[in-house]
Amino acid sequence: MKSKDQKFLLYKVLFFKLLNLFLFSFLFFSCNSEINQNPETYRNPIISGFAPDPSICRVDNNFYLVNSTFEYFPGIPIYHSKDLINWKLIGNAFDTIHQNVKMDTINSSAGIHASTIRYHNKLFYIITTNNLNGNMVNFILISDKPEGPWSRPYILNNAPGIDPSLFFNDDGKVWYTGSHVPPDPEFDGQAEIWMQELSLDQMQLVGKKYYLTRGFSGGTWAEGPHIYKYGDYYYLMISEGGTLHNHAVTISASKTITGPYIANDRNPILTHRHLSLDHPIIAVGHGDLIQTQEGDWHMVVLGFRPIEKKHKNLGRETFLLPVTWETEPYWWKEEKIRWPVCSPKTGRVEYEYPVPFHGTRQVKINEFNDDFNEEKLNVEWNFRRTPTAPFHSLIEKPGFLRLYLKEGFIAEQAQYSFVGIRQRHFQMEIKSKMEFVPLGDEEAGVIVIQNDRSAYIMSLMDGKITLNHFYHGKKSILVSHPYENSTVFWKISADYLNYDFSYSQDGKSWIMFFDDVDGSKLSPESSGWTYTGVYVGMYGTSNSSISKNYADFDWFYYIGSSQ
Repeated sequence: MKSKDQKFLLYKVLFFKLLNLFLFSFLFFSCNSEINQNPETYRNPIISGFAPDPSICRVDNNFYLVNSTFEYFPGIPIYHSKDLINWKLIGNAFDTIHQNVKMDTINSSAGIHASTIRYHNKLFYIITTNNLNGNMVNFILISDKPEGPWSRPYILNNAPGIDPSLFFNDDGKVWYTGSHVPPDPEFDGQAEIWMQELSLDQMQLVGKKYYLTRGFSGGTWAEGPHIYKYGDYYYLMISEGGTLHNHAVTISASKTITGPYIANDRNPILTHRHLSLDHPIIAVGHGDLIQTQEGDWHMVVLGFRPIEKKHKNLGRETFLLPVTWETEPYWWKEEKIRWPVCSPKTGRVEYEYPVPFHGTRQVKINEFNDDFNEEKLNVEWNFRRTPTAPFHSLIEKPGFLRLYLKEGFIAEQAQYSFVGIRQRHFQMEIKSKMEFVPLGDEEAGVIVIQNDRSAYIMSLMDGKITLNHFYHGKKSILVSHPYENSTVFWKISADYLNYDFSYSQDGKSWIMFFDDVDGSKLSPESSGWTYTGVYVGMYGTSNSSISKNYADFDWFYYIGSSQ
């Protein structure tokens, strides 16, 4: 039997272990996540930093959401949620070059446009457009698991235009809807929504094409169509007005799926076009509706959060808003239709709403850390364009990401050695440790990039560290310091439009390399229009020579704040 002193010592040790566990948990969640202080509300955006064109589906109590990715690869991220407010990235719909999605020489903001995800008969379907520099290819991917693996693309013949969607009808028929430029547009920018039956056996469109509408609120860029069934009616919801300030969501209804469709007199059902240009959330649109098992309705939409009323560095993000249905009150109408009402209290997308499910709480994960100990890249990482050949390795030096240097510098339609993640916060910091022995003009380091026209690169070259700004085809050295070591620690900090660049020899004592770099150059207003958002990551180039050299990155750390 233990003595009283032994028992006291045992309890004392146990107490301090529990105390340490509590303090560790508190610090972990304080540093890695942001818990909404009001348990009854959630805060938009639900997916921040380059998450445009959201589409959503439900399987029992699970929700799945996808976004457009344009020139980035792997493409079409798939997020999972149980409560519509906490989302986890679980995979990408195409993540292997063997799927033969040919995006190796596409322009900035070409590539994957406006994907739609649907679930039917134990299978997930994603349908999307691949814009190959103006040649629109619509295809379908299929999987029995949302995280993948996904099938090869089933390319659809005679499917012109963009923004395809699928609707699985009660009678077993499957319908394709899309947007195209009509042969006789009434004005520049007019588009038309069309529909055709899809044969799942042939994985091709069959039968007659139906032309449904050219829009209900001006008709400019009628796009992003989705079909829903509610009560006795089919509803056609589309976006109009382009993807800037005039963006809007409109809706129409029909008792026959192929129409004719009756426009809602209250269109648009969602827009911020009537608000001031300096509103904190702008250009909302491209919505998709979802119903919970409890019968409640919600909509996901894209929108910008501009910096200083203008700059759109983070790109379009995903917002969630409540939806109710109301029957028309007009006594003179024989046919009274129920219509969705978006954000019923205010009619606009708000930063804060009541949580969709009582008892849930929003926890936003603000940190990403990769020590490269896996044999496959984390799903957060992207390349620019599909690689023609592998230029990275996680097995050549275990515990490191080896980035092989490609010839040439950043350029339109080019292949270059880049691995990055989305900048998801206006205020953020990244750090990384790199080992690299440059030869000749070779360089490697870290990068902040908007598109092929604007990027800041802090890199180690032969005997020096440099900060370059690549801007519209020209490479300018902003600062250069002597540096003789082959190991360097990198740090980049962002505070809205101000970026600071630092380096260190030991990871403890930091040298401010250049502060308050102009982040407005990473905005579409100055870098040239883009559908994407800012990325941060790792970069290397042999510049003008062919090289077998490489840079090894030991780890990469990202933390953000101030959603």
